[in-house]
Amino acid sequence: MKTLGRLLVAAVLVAAGLSVPAGPAAATGHSRFSALVFSKTAAFRHDSIPAGVAAIKQLGARHHFRVDATEDAAAFTDKNLRRYDVVVWLSTTGDVLDDTQQRAFERYIRRGGGYAGIHAASDTEYDWPWYGGLVGAYFRDHPGSVSPQFQVATLKVLNHDTAATKPLPRRWDREEEWYNFRTNPRHTVRVLTEVDESTYDPRGYSQPGGSPGMGPHHPISWCQPYDGGRAFYTAMGHKAEYFSDPLLLAHILGGLRMAAGVARFNCGR
Repeated sequence: MKTLGRLLVAAVLVAAGLSVPAGPAAATGHSRFSALVFSKTAAFRHDSIPAGVAAIKQLGARHHFRVDATEDAAAFTDKNLRRYDVVVWLSTTGDVLDDTQQRAFERYIRRGGGYAGIHAASDTEYDWPWYGGLVGAYFRDHPGSVSPQFQVATLKVLNHDTAATKPLPRRWDREEEWYNFRTNPRHTVRVLTEVDESTYDPRGYSQPGGSPGMGPHHPISWCQPYDGGRAFYTAMGHKAEYFSDPLLLAHILGGLRMAAGVARFNCGR
């Protein structure tokens, strides 16, 4: 059974374009780090959160990094955050930290910590400008009034020289709830993927008749150095079943490794 389990893990990794661990020695390899997955919500709650937490824990088990998960904002203390190389904000929404917890997270990033935001992490803490800079852009809306909420569209992968993009095809067709953002962050971050608006209807729900999309350069995932730390964000991950997509998991794994500082963080502009 152990042999069968190793073969199944190997098949998933190969499908994702990732290397297969050679054996027990891989546990002490360069990928080892610690991640805290934070998924508290104070507004809309995505029912994909349990699947996202489970998927990241499975990645940790396969790639030998520790994963803790919480929805308790009391975890945001200086002492506790020092235990982690990256804090993953998984579809958080609304105002989830108080002032003291916010200051602790700012100090964590300034000491060289890592941030990884997934999907609704950009729909979080609108009254905390520092966080808005960290995530890169705030959520504005998505299709769903004059156009379907979930659509298959083509992602353009802009480079393959990061851990988050190396496993991906140059053009990647997938279904998603495609976010429009309040601002385009491309002048302050390194954009990793863009969605091609000619391949779907990007009109959002926030204006009568549908708000516009974001034009020919519509970012979906990006990374940046920020205030002494490392930040990665992807807008993908609305549905639970998306967290069984090997390519999305490879993208997230690469982003986590980059933000944790164990993979090359070539995210300057």
